[in-house]
Amino acid sequence: MAGSWRAAALAAAMVGWVVSSCVVGFPVEDLVTRMPGQPAVGFRQFAGYVDVDDKAGRSLFYYFTEAQDGAAGKPLTLWLNGGPGCSSVGGGAFTELGPFYPRGDGRGLRLNKKSWNKVSNLLFVESPAGVGWSYSNTSSDYNTGDKRTANDMYKFLLGWYKKFPEYRSRSLFLSGESYAGHYIPQLADVLLAHNEKSKGFKFNIKGVAIGNPLLKLDRDVPATYEYFWSHGMISDEIFIAINKDCDFEDYTFGDSHNESKSCNQATAAANAIVGDYVNNYDVILDVCYPSIVMQELRLRKYVTKISIGVDVCMSYERFFYFNLPEVQHALHANRTHLPYGWSMCSDVLNYTSKDGNIDILPLLQRIVEHKIPVWVFSGDQDSVVPLLGSRTLLRELAHKMGMRVTVPYSTWFHKGQVGGWVTEYGNMLTFATVRGASHMVPFAQPDRALGLFGSFVLGQRLPNTTHPPIGG
Repeated sequence: MAGSWRAAALAAAMVGWVVSSCVVGFPVEDLVTRMPGQPAVGFRQFAGYVDVDDKAGRSLFYYFTEAQDGAAGKPLTLWLNGGPGCSSVGGGAFTELGPFYPRGDGRGLRLNKKSWNKVSNLLFVESPAGVGWSYSNTSSDYNTGDKRTANDMYKFLLGWYKKFPEYRSRSLFLSGESYAGHYIPQLADVLLAHNEKSKGFKFNIKGVAIGNPLLKLDRDVPATYEYFWSHGMISDEIFIAINKDCDFEDYTFGDSHNESKSCNQATAAANAIVGDYVNNYDVILDVCYPSIVMQELRLRKYVTKISIGVDVCMSYERFFYFNLPEVQHALHANRTHLPYGWSMCSDVLNYTSKDGNIDILPLLQRIVEHKIPVWVFSGDQDSVVPLLGSRTLLRELAHKMGMRVTVPYSTWFHKGQVGGWVTEYGNMLTFATVRGASHMVPFAQPDRALGLFGSFVLGQRLPNTTHPPIGG
């Protein structure tokens, strides 16, 4: 009898909680009660769809996690992964900065103790349609590019705010990595255009932060070979040949055919020397052997971590987990029963290569001119979009805008150790490296990444003294 009373009381409490959720504007139908193998947590999660084109049947999938403590008083941060065509849910949310990582057996989750939801509410979107569980009922929509991607994300945010109206006035931070160096500034540009025209609702953008971002192809591509050479990965002779024979000003994203024969021979030689057994996104990280991993996942064995501190096979564990039907059900995902499985980067998307050549620096200038701080951060072990290019591009942008150096290039610290190096221009434009981090900074250096992000959302400069913790 006492058990029945307690059960009834609990049921009544749950009803009251759900009703109160509706009152404050949360979509109960998108509430994620618990994912398979998920550790218990004290914050709420939501996942589902926002339609961005009813006529075409185009819809984007999202995952949203509240901050761990005091969610009502913390900002909203949007995170987008790049590609183009790679999943922000699979990447940012469940491999980098979200509250969970996939477990080694591919059938559960473990806590990410350095999740960015310690300091912000986090929103991840699979964008554009054709990525992950985002889809369109019009197959031609999978032929797309930067412009539609930005406009669809604008429509997504308007629709998402209808689901979560209390966030409409909340501080909004826009962040991402890699090709999100295109996604995020272009989205910010569209949101600023909305704000300029709107007499009502305006997006409360407080900052832009992009990691190892593609900003200007003719500088970012040669930086890769500079990185190879400076890290002893290619010879002097090959580097000299590349500098002599390659004119990267004519380079097209994903296509080197317009380079000279001698240039292609030199870059091919460089790539061959670097080889297949180095992860170009993190040159000091061991590689994962996919055939072994997938076999062991199917046998339900625990995958041994090859590299101490970082699970280099996490991407395969994530793939296995997201393709479990019970996981998709828990996340309200794959509502149209797509004819293909979930993958980190889309096999159905045909993303125009010409957009990779867009110069993003004028957009960063426009954002800064609207008094919105811009941070560019670079993991220093990334050879794909190395710090060498990003650092130069930001310095050139600051010079063009007449912005003086407000923080000279110097070390920043986290927990008594060097977190990386940082410089700041005009109190609005910051470039920072993250020591020991890869192309995916939060994956390789979760603690330092959280420290950097915390400073960013709090509007603080990165610490320039050690301040070692007591006893640490």
